[in-house]
Amino acid sequence: MLYKNLIKALSLSSLVFAGTLQADEGMWQPHQLQQISGKLKQAGLELDPTQMENLDQFPMNAIISLGGCTASFLSEQGLVVTNHHCAYGSIQYNSSEDKNLLKQGFVAKTKAEELQAAPGSRVYVTESLTNVTEKITGSIASSVQGEAYYNAIEKNEKALVAECETSQDYRCEVYSFHGGLEYFLMKQLALRDVRLVYAPPSSIGKFGGDTDNWMWPRHTGDWAFYRAYVNKDGKPADYSKDNVPFKPKAFLNVNANGVEENDYVMVLGYPGRTNRYRIADEVENVFTWVYPTSKRYREEYIDVIKTTAPAGSEARIKYESTLAGLANYAKNYGSMVESFNKGDMLTRKQQELTELQDWINASADRQKQYGKALKELNQLVAETEKNQQRDLIMSYIGRTNLMSVSKRLYRLANEKTKADSERKQGYQQRDMKRFTQGMKRVNRRYDAEVDKAVLAHFIAEYAQFPASERNPTFDAFFALTDGFDADKLAAKLDEMHSNTALDDEATRLAWMEKSVDDFKASDDPYIQYAVSQYDNDRKQEQQAEALYGQLAQARPAFMAAMIAFKKSKGEPVYADANSSLRITYGNVKGYSPQDGLTATPFTTLEGMLAKYVAGDSEFDLFENIRTAIANKDYGKYYREKVKSVPVNYLSTLDITGGNSGSPTLNGKGEFVGLVFDGVYESIIGDWDYDTKLNRAIHTSVPFMLWTMEHIDGAGNIVDEMTIVE
Repeated sequence: MLYKNLIKALSLSSLVFAGTLQADEGMWQPHQLQQISGKLKQAGLELDPTQMENLDQFPMNAIISLGGCTASFLSEQGLVVTNHHCAYGSIQYNSSEDKNLLKQGFVAKTKAEELQAAPGSRVYVTESLTNVTEKITGSIASSVQGEAYYNAIEKNEKALVAECETSQDYRCEVYSFHGGLEYFLMKQLALRDVRLVYAPPSSIGKFGGDTDNWMWPRHTGDWAFYRAYVNKDGKPADYSKDNVPFKPKAFLNVNANGVEENDYVMVLGYPGRTNRYRIADEVENVFTWVYPTSKRYREEYIDVIKTTAPAGSEARIKYESTLAGLANYAKNYGSMVESFNKGDMLTRKQQELTELQDWINASADRQKQYGKALKELNQLVAETEKNQQRDLIMSYIGRTNLMSVSKRLYRLANEKTKADSERKQGYQQRDMKRFTQGMKRVNRRYDAEVDKAVLAHFIAEYAQFPASERNPTFDAFFALTDGFDADKLAAKLDEMHSNTALDDEATRLAWMEKSVDDFKASDDPYIQYAVSQYDNDRKQEQQAEALYGQLAQARPAFMAAMIAFKKSKGEPVYADANSSLRITYGNVKGYSPQDGLTATPFTTLEGMLAKYVAGDSEFDLFENIRTAIANKDYGKYYREKVKSVPVNYLSTLDITGGNSGSPTLNGKGEFVGLVFDGVYESIIGDWDYDTKLNRAIHTSVPFMLWTMEHIDGAGNIVDEMTIVE
C-alpha cells in the first residue's frame, strides 16, 4: 500500500515544521510542544513545554471536554467553567414558562441547590493520547480496497476501543490525523453526574444575540459553571443525592488582574474541524454551493420555528438551543462566503497544487512516491459531490426529532442481531447509556407542531428536485412519486404525529428492547416510516463507506506529498483540527478589519451599557447591572488602562468550533478568561489562516468576577475558587 511506506518515510519532526513559523498559527498536539518550545518561550510562556506534553501534569490535567465544547476545573471540588452557550442545553432543560432560567439566570447557593444537567451530559477527563497508526493500518493488506478497507479500519478501531474501555467509567476514541496518515487513541475518564451550578441571565450570557455573534466590539458574558460528581468511592456514577464532588488532580488558579495588551495567552482545548489541506475542487464546491445552500436552509429552518412557536411559549423554549445553533452557523457560512468572494483563497490554493505537482514532477523519486496522489484524490472528490443536492436537504429533513428517533431505534433492533463487536459504532453495548439518555432528552426539545411545520417546508422544497436528486423510497412513503400535493402532505404529517407513540418517553425506551419483527409488525406510522427506509438507507451507507475507504487511502498519500513539499519550503505543518486535544498560543492584540479602521483589543462596561435597548431580546439589561455601570460601582475590578472594567478582549489565537469554553491561560498557566468566539473576518480561518485578521474573542476575568460579586449574587462560587493577583 502506497501510503504505508510514506508514513515510514516521514519522521515525526517532518509533521511539525521546518524554518520560520508565524507564532500564532497552528493547533498543536501536546507531543509537539517541545519541538516548538523556542517559539513558545519567545511569545511569553513561562511554564516548561516538556511538562505540558504530559497529560497527567499541570495544566493539561485541568483541561476537560464536554463532548462538543471544552471546559476546565477551577476548584478542588470539581467546579467546572465553560461557555454559557455550551451549557445552554442544560439551562434550557431546566427551564419552563413559569421558571425560565434562560431569562432569569441561575445561582446555586449551596451544592444541594445544584440542578441536574441535561441527560447525556458528561465531563471527560483525558488521561492518555497514544499513537496507534501501526495497529490501525499496519495489518491491512495492500490488496484491500474500498468498502473492505473502510471495514478493516473500523474493525481495528473498535478492537482498540474495546481493549481501552476497561469499564463504563472510560470513553475511548480513535482520531485520524492528516486524513488518515496517523491515528491516535484517546482515553478519557467519563464523569456522568454533572450538575448546573451557575449561569448568568441571557441578557449577560448571550448579550448581543445573533446581531453581535462573530462581531467586534463585543460585550458578552459567555460563561457558565457546572460541577462534576462521583460516588463515595471516587468512581464515576449516575446521578445520586449521595454522590460527592469529583476531586481533580489539578485545577486552575484564577488571575483577577486578567490581561493587558500584548500579554502572552494560550488556549488549551478540543477544537472541532478545520480544512486547511483541502484541494481546490473541494474549496470551490464548498464555498460556491454547500455553504450558500446550507445558510439558506438554516435561515428557513429558523423562520419556520419562529413562525410556529411564538416567543416565550413552551414550544419556543424547547427550541431555543436549536435556534441558537442554527443562527450561529448561518452567520458563520455567510461570513465564509463573503470572505471567499472578497479574497483570493481559491487562486492561491490552485497555485499551491500546481507548485506541488511541479515539485513532484521535478524528481523521479518523488514521481515514484507521490506521482498519482493528487490525480486520484481529485477523482474521488468529484465522486463525493454526486447527489449532494439530495443528501444535503435529506440531512435537514432528518434533523427533525421523530424521524431521527424512529430510524435510530430500528437501526438498533437490526444491530442487536449481531455480535457486539460487529455492530456499527453508536449501537454497541458501550453506547447504550448514551443512547438511552438521548431518548430521554427528546421531549424537552420536541413540539409536534414545529416538527410538522419543518417537515412540510423542506419536503415541499425537496419535491421540486429532478429525479436524479430524489430518493425513491422516501417518495413512495410520502406519495410524492406522481407529483406534489401540499394538502395531502399536511394530512400525512398530521396522521403520523397524531398516531405515533414515539412522543412518549416510556414508549421510546420500550422500543429499545423490541425485535426487528416487532418493528415490521407495528402500526405506528413513524415506525413504519423507519422500516420502509431501512434497506435503501443501508444501500446508500455501503456506497458511502466504499468511497470513504478509497479516500482513506488516497488522502494520506496526498498529505504525505504535501507535508514533504511544505517541509522542503520551510513551511509549518500541523494537523487539521479533529476534536482532539490541542494547544494554540499568541498575544492580546487588536486588528484592522479594513482600511481606515483599527479595532482596539478591549471593550468595557460603558460600551455594554451604550448598546442597551429596553425590551430588546438581544440588547436588554436588567436594572441592577445598568445602575451599577451608571454609578461606576466597579470596586477592585476597575482597570486604569481601560478606565473601566474590561468586558471582552481580542487575541491572535488560532481557534475554531469546539474551542468554545476553552480556558485562556497566561504564561504561568493561570486562568485569565474564556474563549467563546472569533471576529467576523476570521471565520474563514477554518480554511485559510490570516495573521492580520484572525482574532479570537475572550471574556475577561475582571468582568466575570465583577458580575458574580456585584450583579448575580454568586459570591459563594468566587469564594470557592483560588484567586491570585
